[in-house]
Amino acid sequence: MAIPTFLADLRALVGTRKLWLSAAAAVVFDDRGRVLLAQRADDGRWALPGGILEPGEQPADGVVRECLEETGVEVVPEVLAAVRVTDDVTYPNGDVTQYLVLVFRCRPVGGEARVNDDESLAVGWFDLDDLPPMIDQEHECLRQARDSQGATLFEWDGKERP
Repeated sequence: MAIPTFLADLRALVGTRKLWLSAAAAVVFDDRGRVLLAQRADDGRWALPGGILEPGEQPADGVVRECLEETGVEVVPEVLAAVRVTDDVTYPNGDVTQYLVLVFRCRPVGGEARVNDDESLAVGWFDLDDLPPMIDQEHECLRQARDSQGATLFEWDGKERP
């Protein structure tokens, strides 16, 4: 899985040191209430579609781009459901990152769920009571998007707040 050119250029300068990056994640529900998930090619985990935002890219544009690239599904972001910070992520090559993730609840408007690039091994729609194994962070993003009443959730002083 290739990394964005801007990130490869930055890594050439800073090596594997921790980088703070912004990302967007799409929680996409179809008209049957199922959620769109992709199985990641890098580690085999099931996850929400999403990824690193390009420099200068608007987050909503980024989540639309990432969802289409990874799953073949065209979406419209409806709600910024959550703003989250991940724990440190260490990749097999030793690169370390931490992400500011903007979680958007989206609705599908076109396309067909399929593996659409080299970042996904499988793509599918899943009932909420029959999800494949995912890490806790994915479940939290899914819950926040599902439960969002339009107010963005964030953590402040150790508490989740709208």
